[in-house]
Amino acid sequence: MFYWLMKYVVIGPISKAIFRPWIVGRRNVPIEGGAILASNHLSFIDSIFLPLMIDRRVSFLAKSDYFTGKGLKGWATRFFLNASGQLPIDRSGGKASEASLNTGLQVLGRGDLLGIYPEGTRSPDGKLYRGRTGIARMALEAHVPVVPVVMVDTDTMMPIGRRVPRVIRIGIVIGEPLDFSRFEGMEGDRYILRSVTDEIMVALQRLGEQEYDDVYASTVKERAKAKS
Repeated sequence: MFYWLMKYVVIGPISKAIFRPWIVGRRNVPIEGGAILASNHLSFIDSIFLPLMIDRRVSFLAKSDYFTGKGLKGWATRFFLNASGQLPIDRSGGKASEASLNTGLQVLGRGDLLGIYPEGTRSPDGKLYRGRTGIARMALEAHVPVVPVVMVDTDTMMPIGRRVPRVIRIGIVIGEPLDFSRFEGMEGDRYILRSVTDEIMVALQRLGEQEYDDVYASTVKERAKAKS
């Protein structure tokens, strides 16, 4: 009930009135059953606007750090994340990664929509980077389609480091679902997982026409940090 009130009565109407977001391809989102929405990741607000523009509930796996901030900003961040259906996960690897996978599979097992950023982190420069194979494993284990989603200009509205979003129009482009049922039972094959992940990234690149760089975004960030 709280999620419904925030999406349709409070946050949703206010955000749409101020920012006037546009969306193309909404019909490509399955009207029922589990599915993964695989999106590029340009800004923190991607996880807020995408669920607001989809008729069904969307749960995102969000960095647990987002839920632990202090003060007014920390409270506001937690409020928005919880209101938009986001779930805290630990990205430290190992058992934490396995727990994140299980959390996502639970969402899909309920027949709900799960939002995932295959790049694993926000793009530091607007490029599209190499995808992590966790999305492929989820899709194959849950037997669900993957719907490519491209967020447009969210990095202009709220780039990394900015606290208040600019009042500009942002967009969402949703592509046709990708069916990976031909790989059923192969979720333990790392070569298959890489192939599926790469196919998802190709679909995203074609849909959004972002420049693609076949390295992990986290690696680019680490290199930049080492130079600074």
